Amino acid sequence: MQEKRPLSRQKEKPVKTSAPEDHDDLRDALRALCAEFPPEYHRQHGADQTYPEDFINALTRAGWLAAMIPERFGGSGLGLTEASIVMEEINRAGGNAGHCHGQMYNMGTLLRHGSDEQKRKYLPRIASGELRLQSMAVTEPTTGTDTTRLKTTAVRKGDRYAINGQKVWISRIQHSDLMILLARTTPLAEVKRKSDGLSIFLVELDQVIGKGMEVKPIPNMVGHETNELFFDDMDIPAEALIGEEGKGFRYILDGLNAERTLIAAECIGDGYWFIDKATGYARDREVFGRPIGQNQGIQFPLARAFAHLEAANLMRFEACRRFDAHQPAGAQANMAKMLAADASWEAANAAMQTFGGFGFAQEYDVERKFRETRLYQVAPISTNLILSYVAEHILGLPRSF
Repeated sequence: MQEKRPLSRQKEKPVKTSAPEDHDDLRDALRALCAEFPPEYHRQHGADQTYPEDFINALTRAGWLAAMIPERFGGSGLGLTEASIVMEEINRAGGNAGHCHGQMYNMGTLLRHGSDEQKRKYLPRIASGELRLQSMAVTEPTTGTDTTRLKTTAVRKGDRYAINGQKVWISRIQHSDLMILLARTTPLAEVKRKSDGLSIFLVELDQVIGKGMEVKPIPNMVGHETNELFFDDMDIPAEALIGEEGKGFRYILDGLNAERTLIAAECIGDGYWFIDKATGYARDREVFGRPIGQNQGIQFPLARAFAHLEAANLMRFEACRRFDAHQPAGAQANMAKMLAADASWEAANAAMQTFGGFGFAQEYDVERKFRETRLYQVAPISTNLILSYVAEHILGLPRSF
């Protein structure tokens, strides 16, 4: 008789967290929707490296991806706090919010700096799901996070702009209708401050793909759909400009602070998922006549990872609070992202050790989530750059680069 393997579908008991209770109704609704898409669904899309259209469409129909859009434009009129909870719950349910988080953090740039005409034209259609705003093109292969030195240019020619250059790690192009693009409109040598002379554009992708913009997918470890873009005299209308020409760097910071805070929430969701899975497994799995969760060698790494998740969670909510209050949030957004990414990676390793060999089996989903959460040690900004930011801008130490 074949020996029964350890349970692959334990009844995890979600751990109680320090999250504010005033969003319980929101969380309950999200968990009910996410429960309609079981682990097998996300596992298959992960294995096939395909986009979970049905899941994203369900989130859209329920209004979750329009959380930050004002009610007068068809959205829910919520803040970054609620948007971050949406991202967290998707990951805690076993999904990957990386498939849709662009629509949340791109809202910061469009909502705060777009014209009334741009908002009326695009926001109702984004809220309804007719359009998706999932992509933001900032990073370049030769400049990376040294954003002020990017080389993509936008040259005005009458009522049009001609775009030339290259971008890399630009995600969800194949599943988006609109893209936020950062380009230099004034040469670096001609500006007083290196952050001047950059401009933001809202690009309609169906007007440029194959017509001045080439898209080259980048196969990668986590199956995350991302691309390299090449611009060759890509032609866009002048009304695609968001805000004033030359002030795009300041505008994009709203999007980047939102992005880092939302990524922090996703990492926290991942971390709680790992803790839930590992503690459930540790209670059920018996070796040497006792549950492995009775051993301190299993308990302590999980307990420490949970404590670090709780601390990161508090910083996440502080970053959200400041962002929603239109207060400076750069320091909190960066620290939240770093702390949450570190905590989720710690939880991932603790879960993998708890599961042992079975952690590498696809049916447990640990290996998939392990790969997915590893990304955030590097993206959207590396841990070392956050530490440099804290050292210079908070501790007042000399700039190191």
